[in-house]
Amino acid sequence: MGRGRRTIPEELLLLALDPATGTTAQPQTLDLGLAGAQLVELSLAGRIVPDGDRIAVVVPRPTGDPTLDHALELLRRRGSPVRAAHWIGGPRLGLRQTYLAHLERCGMVTAVPGQVCGVLPTTRYQASDDCTNAAIKQRLDTAIRTGVPPDPRTAALAALAHAVGLGKHLYPGNEGRSSRSRLRDLIRYDPLGGMVAHAVMDVQNGLPAQQQQGRSAPAGSRGPAGRPAAAGRGVASRVGAR
Repeated sequence: MGRGRRTIPEELLLLALDPATGTTAQPQTLDLGLAGAQLVELSLAGRIVPDGDRIAVVVPRPTGDPTLDHALELLRRRGSPVRAAHWIGGPRLGLRQTYLAHLERCGMVTAVPGQVCGVLPTTRYQASDDCTNAAIKQRLDTAIRTGVPPDPRTAALAALAHAVGLGKHLYPGNEGRSSRSRLRDLIRYDPLGGMVAHAVMDVQNGLPAQQQQGRSAPAGSRGPAGRPAAAGRGVASRVGAR
């Protein structure tokens, strides 16, 4: 995979990066979104395909992106299709730090050492090119403002941004309410991105952990955004390290 195009996980993290503080919004759910974004990117690269709510590897050839290739290899080792929510909800959080280090190596962000209260060491991250971040946000703004169906990459990015709760970061306050609503509506323009985004929201609602413990959702119970709660989902190993 060439470096002429940013991947969806990279763009999602850049969207979450706050230029004022050098930290990322929604740090807890962002790991889940990045795991889902890897699935979308691997699908767009022709390496995996959706099979209902499962993901199957069809071309195990590396993409050339080390973070994606690690995910692809772990998916391949599973040997059989895995449910998207199982993958996203597995005990491998830490993708945010993995991708921050990745973006630093690629020159997309710069790490700035600092201290909290003058004592505790901390690291903040600044985008190396503010125009790049603005261009990513502009794609979402255009889709929201015009109502024209976005391309699959933009639709998937919007779906994942909504799923991890970046709406209030991107479109804050009462004045951003309609934009947040339209951001959510963009989920319908990419079936795979929508499926992965709903899996991210299911994991946030604790469905995979509940199902792993053998507790089925009550009849008529509702998942995120009023969807029926999914059944038969559990937790499996995913990419990355804390």
